[in-house]
Amino acid sequence: MSSATGQQHPISLYLKIWGLLFVLSTLSYLVDYFNFHGYLRWSLIILLMLMKAGLIVAVFMHMAWERLALIYAILLPPLCLLVLVILMATEADYVFATRLLFFR
Repeated sequence: MSSATGQQHPISLYLKIWGLLFVLSTLSYLVDYFNFHGYLRWSLIILLMLMKAGLIVAVFMHMAWERLALIYAILLPPLCLLVLVILMATEADYVFATRLLFFR
């Protein structure tokens, strides 16, 4: 029999992360329960969602223990795309406002 060598993490780490994910999910449901509206509601939901996704990527996908170059190679392109999407959304609002101003 050959034994596989690899990095082993204590089960308590995974249980703590699981518990934290449960707490964050409960908080996201409480946002709807307490009837928050508008930008506060959506910003809280997105913040909690990003925190949960970050925990999953860091611990369960083992990104917290990877080299910095690999982390940059995986996380930097989506961040760049997100910046470009935000810039294009801003430009779309400007074009829409200009069309409303001049074509009405």
